[in-house]
Amino acid sequence: MRKPSIFKSFKNSFYGLYCIFGSERNFRIECLALIINIFLIIILKLNKTDILIILAVSFGVLVCEIFNTAIEKICDIINPNYDKRVGFIKDISAGGVLLMAAFSVIVGVFVYWKYLEKILF
Repeated sequence: MRKPSIFKSFKNSFYGLYCIFGSERNFRIECLALIINIFLIIILKLNKTDILIILAVSFGVLVCEIFNTAIEKICDIINPNYDKRVGFIKDISAGGVLLMAAFSVIVGVFVYWKYLEKILF
C-alpha cells in the first residue's frame, strides 16, 4: 500500500482534530483551558521557561484526551455491548487523563503563583 502524500497526512490529522473537537465535550473544555492559559501567559507576561511549562502540560492534557478517546472508540468497535473488562480499560484510560489534568493544575499553581503574588500582595 502506498503512503499518502504529506499534504494528505496533514489533512487527515487536522480532520481528526476537527472530529474530536466536534464530538468530545471534555476535549472542548480542555481547549478552553488552553485558551485561558494563553490569555494568562499574555496578561501576566510569563518568561519563556514558564510559557513552555504551561504549554507542555496544557497540550499534554489534550494529547491524553485524544488517546483516551481513541481507546474508548476501539473498545466500542471490538465490543459494543457492556463488558466489565472493557469498562475497566476505559476507566484506566480516563484515569490517565485525570492524572495529567491534576498534574497540570498543580504545575499551573506553582507557575502562576509567583506572578499573581506580585500583583496581589
